[in-house]
Amino acid sequence: MRLDILREMNRERAARRAVILVTDTADGTQRLVREADAEGDPLAAELAARFRSGKSGIVEADGRSLFLTVQVPPPRLVVIGAVHISQALAPMAQATDLDVTIIDPRTAFATPERFPDVPLLALWPDDALAQLPPLDRYTAVAALTHDPKIDDPALIAALRAECFYVGALGSRKTHGRRVERLEAAGLTSGQIGRIAAPIGLDIGAVSPAEIAVSVLAQVIASLRQDRRRAPA
Repeated sequence: MRLDILREMNRERAARRAVILVTDTADGTQRLVREADAEGDPLAAELAARFRSGKSGIVEADGRSLFLTVQVPPPRLVVIGAVHISQALAPMAQATDLDVTIIDPRTAFATPERFPDVPLLALWPDDALAQLPPLDRYTAVAALTHDPKIDDPALIAALRAECFYVGALGSRKTHGRRVERLEAAGLTSGQIGRIAAPIGLDIGAVSPAEIAVSVLAQVIASLRQDRRRAPA
């Protein structure tokens, strides 16, 4: 690999931006494709699929064999609310290799005893997010407190950062009031429309653990299948 390409890949990794290194297996020529530039590439469809899956591999194009080395940031899940759903969700999400963080300013809920082995910030979302790497397109945010004072700032930050998944707990009536607040905060209808609310896939979930399963499944589907790329 050329040194300049290696340096560029390292820079993109540090900035949590996805790239694919395209190598011609016949002559060894290489080029680097950034995710932001992939739509106009001759391999656009294949590159999009590889960015979604995160898997490297060989493809055939115009009679040539190309190896695609995929470099994507590790996906993250930021959970707002140290609630019962979060207790079930965190270990399941970690088992799928999501990097999980729990945020909740309510110290009675945000305790290490309730969330062993999970990074936990007992801070208001604005303060907590300032201590974490910036939200990005490889971050999912699930707001689960049912408290606008806690959920809304996180939702606003997630939508403005174009996180690949943004979900919020609450009924349709509750979400209607949430929409009004977010509009007043200056978000567009397109941005607000990206919120999965009520949160989770509709599987008839009742218990906190079942709701956690539905949320995780929706996060994975958004990451691997239909993640949005363009700004709202």
